[in-house]
Amino acid sequence: MTPSLIPFPEIIETPRMLLRAPRAGDGIAVNAAIQESFDSLHQWMPWARTVPTLEQSEHFAREGAQHYRSREDFPILLWERDTQLFIGASGLHPRDWSVPSFEIGYWVRSSREGQGYVTEAVKALTQVAFAILHAQRLIIRCDARNLRSARVAERAGYRLEATLRRELRAPDGSLRDTLQFVRLAGET
Repeated sequence: MTPSLIPFPEIIETPRMLLRAPRAGDGIAVNAAIQESFDSLHQWMPWARTVPTLEQSEHFAREGAQHYRSREDFPILLWERDTQLFIGASGLHPRDWSVPSFEIGYWVRSSREGQGYVTEAVKALTQVAFAILHAQRLIIRCDARNLRSARVAERAGYRLEATLRRELRAPDGSLRDTLQFVRLAGET
């Protein structure tokens, strides 16, 4: 499989969202959501050590668009259909094209937490990964203390495969255990 030739969709529709590749100009919306949600993001996301500048958020959007086009990575922005509000981010991150295997990451802005948006996005990305990318293995990893993130994986049909003890440094500097959830092609 040659990744650059995969006809991966620019937009994936769910009942309540449009999941799409980043575009130039998205940095403003991304930055606003990160600022709103920084206290929560900082607790779990290694990339959220400081609030990014508008320039850094725009760089993320433009770099993400390039990676999406080249199929190096599939960053996905989540947009609420009714309001056109940017509500979070996800993605399919290639781990091994020879399998093929991908990791799904996600976050949602604080004002939309607990409303099922992330589970809806993960289910849609799971279907697309199996159907279009011919994924054999999908992975979701989270801090073992992040119970909300773990519940998303479970609701999306992923099974706990491993607890990786003292595997990474959390943003607060402590050693954290990581839960690894997996879903294989053909599993329901």
